[in-house]
Amino acid sequence: MVEICLHAIVIGRVQGVWFRKSTQDQAESLGLSGWVRNLPDSSVELMVSGDELAVRQLEAWLSQGPELAVVAEVKSKQKALQELPYPFVIVDFE
Repeated sequence: MVEICLHAIVIGRVQGVWFRKSTQDQAESLGLSGWVRNLPDSSVELMVSGDELAVRQLEAWLSQGPELAVVAEVKSKQKALQELPYPFVIVDFE
């Protein structure tokens, strides 16, 4: 099992449509660690780590999101492994 860490910004109509909660549910079902939060510019940011296949499954899901979301773009970049919260959490913008 190869573990990776991914940082992503999801752009579009992704706030007020249960995007964070749906992301948390997806991540938990895949056994991933990390966090998700809304950003002031109406995008959603997340950091996730775990098994590479599971992380890539979540990454693919982000381009669709929950039913009411309209995703225009997902900017993602692999990062160095780091310890992230488990289970996956929703956090407030700092």
